[in-house]
Amino acid sequence: MSQFDLVVLGSGPAGRRAAIQAAKLGKSVLVVDDRSKVGGVSVHTGTIPSKTLRETALNLSGWRERAFYGQGYRAGATIKPGDLEQRIAKTFDYEVAVLEHQFARNGVRTMNGRGHFVGPHQIVVTRQLDDAHVEETVEAKKVLISVGTRPYRPDHIPFNNTNVLDSDTFILQPRMPRSLTVVGAGVIGLEYATILSALDIPVTLIEPRERLLEFMDAEIVEHLIHSMRERGITLRLGCSLAHVHFSEKGDPICQLQDGRLIGSEMVLYAAGRIGSTDSLNLSACGLEADSRGRLEVDRTTFQTTNPDIYAAGDVIGFPSLASTSMEQGRAVACHAFGDPISADDQKPPYGVYAVPELSSVGLTEEEARDAGINYECGIARFKETSRGHIMGLESGILKLICDRDTRKLVGVHVIGEGASELVHVGQAVLNLGGTIDYFVENSFNYPTLAEGYKVAALDLWNRLQICPAEGAVSRDNERAKRAA
Repeated sequence: MSQFDLVVLGSGPAGRRAAIQAAKLGKSVLVVDDRSKVGGVSVHTGTIPSKTLRETALNLSGWRERAFYGQGYRAGATIKPGDLEQRIAKTFDYEVAVLEHQFARNGVRTMNGRGHFVGPHQIVVTRQLDDAHVEETVEAKKVLISVGTRPYRPDHIPFNNTNVLDSDTFILQPRMPRSLTVVGAGVIGLEYATILSALDIPVTLIEPRERLLEFMDAEIVEHLIHSMRERGITLRLGCSLAHVHFSEKGDPICQLQDGRLIGSEMVLYAAGRIGSTDSLNLSACGLEADSRGRLEVDRTTFQTTNPDIYAAGDVIGFPSLASTSMEQGRAVACHAFGDPISADDQKPPYGVYAVPELSSVGLTEEEARDAGINYECGIARFKETSRGHIMGLESGILKLICDRDTRKLVGVHVIGEGASELVHVGQAVLNLGGTIDYFVENSFNYPTLAEGYKVAALDLWNRLQICPAEGAVSRDNERAKRAA
């Protein structure tokens, strides 16, 4: 029986980061994955291919140039599904090669097979060798469950992998239907709906909740909704899907609970995901997943109820982002093998790669209000910056939220081109306890979109002068004296 300090089930962002971190601490590590290539959901059907699809769609459609050349502008005369698939395949090969090299360089062993528990420290890996199934038992001092998730496929939806698809099936073979209905306006549903809309495909989006992206700032989400409606996306919010049937031509028709019918050439069902834990035989180690296959953990150490078994990544639920999953994996390895982990006081950024992008860090305006913070907001509009005008941006805002009493930055929210990149400037200032004075008193490259931080901070500064907090006037007077 092979023995390892750490056995990782799944090679997605959490699994690979934990494996490499443990190896750097001098531990023996085995990564088990049932896919023929490493990378997990993130590389195969999630983060990497969907973001590659987004970039390909925006480039080939000429989306970014339409403000200058008109809505009829196209970078290419025609766009075919093969054009989308080709770039995704190239990106996939590159990502896998990088991961394989990282594992080899750090001495991490990988095994292609499906693992399941036979005890808290024993895992049986079923492997396919030639035409036979071979079982190998490995023993682990510590185990990390990072098997990720798969699309939720309710029984009443007639999935056929032709014109009623889930998100994994779609991305494995991208299509360009004449019209599309997306069911579910979570992160995945919004991304696919807006990406395909950028390819001039008529899209209808169905969502039972009245509000989109409840974890994002409401004002930013309002801008997203305005952008979507402006370019013709039909939103059916507060509406639940009853069932899907087919027309005489074979096209799917979605019937809502209120009786309305929505016809399209294709339906993409993206209403939730479920943890891939059902084949792990969790009962053998005393664990139990919830109804969506997710595991409960301590959110600091990521231990399950068994202290030697950890779980991280999408399988533990929100926020289910590759970036946060990586940090969870690193924290697992550090805690498991006695290496100090930093206090959990850093605010991670969230990114939604819709068209346009959204990204945020820190408190939303609603959260600041609920926390009783005496706050103020400042706004910069991309179209009012020189770089935004040069780029032809007609929309996009950068919003800063600060504590009026201390001037400390407490929230940064961005929607528009490059939002997922821009947010990191605010992330650094926020997590280092900085104030809006940093943006006011420092220069930014000109012209850049990052200059929006100065514009938004000056907007905030002006608002604070109109209604200053106690002590703010004296601070400004002292600053003016120093400047003189």
